[in-house]
Amino acid sequence: MMSETIELKGMTWSDPRGCDPVVAAAEAFAKTRPGVSIIWDKRSLQGFETTPVDELAARYDLMVIDHPHVGSVADRGCLLPFETHASDDELAELANQSVGRSFQSYFLHGRQWALPIDAATQVQAHRADLSPRVDRWTHVIRKAEDGFVIWPLRSPHVLMSFYTLAGNLGRPCATSFGNLIDTDSGLQVLDALRAVSRHMDEAFYTMDPIAALDELADSGRYHLAPLIYLYKGYANEGYRANRLHFTDMPVLGRNGPLGSALGGTGIAVSAKTAHPQLCTEFAIWLAGAECQCGLYARSNGQPGNALAWSSAAVNSPVLEAYYNTRLTHETAWLRPRHDGYMQFQEEGSEIVAHALRGRLDPGAAISRLNERFRASFKDRSAR
Repeated sequence: MMSETIELKGMTWSDPRGCDPVVAAAEAFAKTRPGVSIIWDKRSLQGFETTPVDELAARYDLMVIDHPHVGSVADRGCLLPFETHASDDELAELANQSVGRSFQSYFLHGRQWALPIDAATQVQAHRADLSPRVDRWTHVIRKAEDGFVIWPLRSPHVLMSFYTLAGNLGRPCATSFGNLIDTDSGLQVLDALRAVSRHMDEAFYTMDPIAALDELADSGRYHLAPLIYLYKGYANEGYRANRLHFTDMPVLGRNGPLGSALGGTGIAVSAKTAHPQLCTEFAIWLAGAECQCGLYARSNGQPGNALAWSSAAVNSPVLEAYYNTRLTHETAWLRPRHDGYMQFQEEGSEIVAHALRGRLDPGAAISRLNERFRASFKDRSAR
């Protein structure tokens, strides 16, 4: 009697970092499960950051998602909590192997909605062949004055930079109902951002990290991207014309490289899948140390597992990017995840961008950020 044929569908994002490792993992997993296949579709980085998860869950068994989406779906029954089919020991092991708050970022309302497979936060990228890394934000300003700084300021990355510097000052933005940030701290952050952005090309407001890193690696015009999400591929030999070095973020405050706005991705399972146990087994294996330290890292992946980050074999091909950004990642700040946050993220990005471009008074920008943040809590904004 022939075994059952099962085809699972997955959705990831189109960069090699997002696509190649899950495709390779799916092929390896299928070899251990006769009759099982996992077919992956992919969407752009912008689509990854904005597409509602509930739309994906209606069409796919497995999804690579961004943690800020969790709040909008946690109570809607579209994702399968991992506690349903994973053991407590399996989840505890992955929690202990988390890079910073990556595992926690997918835990909300007492349930684990995704497992981290890729860890990232805003760090520093630079061309070591052109100039050394910088340590402080004052050095970034000097580099910007000389025209050597490139900085992706497209939504949501302009808001992420605001978050990062607020956290680095020791005045992290709020994650619960109330004002996003006090006026004095908000103005200090905007002043620091504007000290750099006033020297920036307008084109940077249309750039995401991939576009900025492409330009940094392929031209000799820019030396430094001061706040940009880790993309380990640009440190690999032969990925672009020149290799990039990734190191801890330049600091504005006195607390070291802490407060960076956490990014990364997680693997989630649709509540509508006909094969929840099988999907859970794949996700647990994908996020685990065995896969992450080996196949995942070798297949263009940027691991989310701390054992991979501690591996010399994983660090060597990427100019020790994981070693050199570990402190920034371990002390990264976890942004809001409530239902209603995603709309604020878009609105907040526009407000900060207008302030940096001189189209909105800084004081008015902080007031508007606070107003829109309070309003994003749909069940409390009228109080």
